[in-house]
Amino acid sequence: MPKLKTHRGAAKRFKKTGTGKFKRGQSKMRHILTSKETKTKRRLAQSTLVSDADHAKVARMIPYA
Repeated sequence: MPKLKTHRGAAKRFKKTGTGKFKRGQSKMRHILTSKETKTKRRLAQSTLVSDADHAKVARMIPYA
């Protein structure tokens, strides 16, 4: 069976954790930050995990992660 190609866009956005889950960054932190509360910006700056519903899709895009 041939090797699978990695989805390069997904590889730049997701990282696999030690337990096999995928880590992702939050959205809404690129611009228009002056109208957002400091608490909101602090929360959005942290990374979070990919939901269970999307885990299979991400895993298929990054087969060798």
